[in-house]
Amino acid sequence: QVQLVESGGGLVQPGGSLRLSCAASRSISNFNTIGWYRQAPGKEREGLAAISLGGNTNYADSVKGRFTISRDNAQNTVYLQMNSLKPEDTAVYYCNVVRSLRLGQGFVPWGQGTQVTVSS
Repeated sequence: QVQLVESGGGLVQPGGSLRLSCAASRSISNFNTIGWYRQAPGKEREGLAAISLGGNTNYADSVKGRFTISRDNAQNTVYLQMNSLKPEDTAVYYCNVVRSLRLGQGFVPWGQGTQVTVSS
């Protein structure tokens, strides 16, 4: 079972940027698609972005044009570059092997995630 550890969250002002990292305990090349998800208090988990082994990407409308997902297979790491952050982006961010990005479902147990807070 692969372990995925998220990092890079923090407190940022509206309009600011953060880069999240998802470090895998196994080679990323063993998994076709890795995605980023988030969950705000009282809300369902939301799929945000996914990247395939070949580099094909998919984004939710809420983050399209602001967030960029990438992967470094040599470092077994997937990244989420977040620009033009808004208060509504505040949530705990998770990564997972994608089962259904649209339904917010992953294949492996969810980790602790990393908290992103956007506030002035």
